[in-house]
Amino acid sequence: MTVISRRHILGAAAAGGALLPLARPALAQPKFPSRPLQMICPWGAGGGTDATARIIASLLEKELGQPVNVVNRTGGSGVVGHSAIATAAPDGYSIGIITVEITMMHWQGLTQLTHANYTPLGLMNRDAPGVQVSASSPWKDIKSLAEAIKASPPGKLKASGTGQGGIWHLALVGWLQAMGLKPDHVRWVPSNGAAPGMQDLVAGGIDIVPCSIPEARAMLDAGRARSLAIMSPERDPQFADIPTLKESLGVDYQTAVWRGIGGPLKMPAEIQSLLTGALQRVYQSQEYSGFMKSRGFGMDWGDGAAFGKVMADTDAAMGEAMKAAGLAKT
Repeated sequence: MTVISRRHILGAAAAGGALLPLARPALAQPKFPSRPLQMICPWGAGGGTDATARIIASLLEKELGQPVNVVNRTGGSGVVGHSAIATAAPDGYSIGIITVEITMMHWQGLTQLTHANYTPLGLMNRDAPGVQVSASSPWKDIKSLAEAIKASPPGKLKASGTGQGGIWHLALVGWLQAMGLKPDHVRWVPSNGAAPGMQDLVAGGIDIVPCSIPEARAMLDAGRARSLAIMSPERDPQFADIPTLKESLGVDYQTAVWRGIGGPLKMPAEIQSLLTGALQRVYQSQEYSGFMKSRGFGMDWGDGAAFGKVMADTDAAMGEAMKAAGLAKT
């Protein structure tokens, strides 16, 4: 019987160990986020989108424990900034505020980018257009305006509030189509935005401005204009006295501008989940709701999947409207 001593066992173990590589502890990946983030804004400083991006960024800093720096990348009617978001590294450190224009630009031939080039993280805002007329106009409700539109010769009545093919122009086109009229039955007068459009309205140069109610709010509060209806599925709690098109006219048409946060494609699922959760907490905070209400901006939350559906549905609707108006180039 062979006796194996403890010394033999230890010696064999040592010899065997010499033939094996030394075990190394796995290198731990730094917890996300471990450094500052940037939030790209495709529109200029001082505007509504910039203001929304900055309040979200400031509150997101508290949630993530890292600075979130807003970077304005303007130009190309929103193409430059939206392209910067889509082409950023998909590591979660570069995200951006995506606006409704991403569903319009490719139809206009401005870019090949579409909503499908992004990872949607959270819908943060939605504002439906109202139908504004001058306080001195003969139309007291949306029904009388609709009857006047139908009775008028094509092109007699005029509307404004943005450039040709802009979001408010397409809102008018969609409403006219929903009433069974041609998209150019009301003549569109291009302007540099809702503010100059509202000024032309109260001066008597045009008849209708279909823009978001927050943009028309100054003239409404001054009693120089009135909003007859809103193009949304339900009334806006901040403007509860303005009826929807459906309840006041029987026309089930709705559209809106919206803003949401997204990033490039191929973002890791765990980072998507973390950012979406942080954005939802931002949305639910009193600071965010207080800011949005102070600006008159509408609030609407949607997680990544819901925001993605909003983008896809809007893209299809905008394509139909632009084709009908002869504005689509793709």
